[in-house]
Amino acid sequence: QVQLVESGGGLVQTGGSLSLACVISGLTFRDIYTGWFRQAPGKEREFVGAKNWNGNWESVRDHMKGRVTISRDNAKNTVYLQMTSLAPEDTAVYYCAASTLWGATGSSQYDFWGHGTQVTVSS
Repeated sequence: QVQLVESGGGLVQTGGSLSLACVISGLTFRDIYTGWFRQAPGKEREFVGAKNWNGNWESVRDHMKGRVTISRDNAKNTVYLQMTSLAPEDTAVYYCAASTLWGATGSSQYDFWGHGTQVTVSS
């Protein structure tokens, strides 16, 4: 059974930072691309960033570059999302996802999803 479990969400002040973690089980970690998406109320789910198992491929949403760091601990089957300089528009449910497709950046390319974790940035 495949499971993706996110943790680390919560309330953050504007200008602050957050760190989310996603533990993945039921998949061979080195075979998958791990991505982060987010969905704000009333908006479509959008790509935040993704990374492959050995880190030689990574993609981050253009307007978020410089604020987003994605890392993986392959020994722990865990992927992390770190974001800095948070603003109220970063408020969303953040999802971890896994794909077997090379270079996956679209939500339709991801087969496995976590339930999401809420991040709220106060102004």
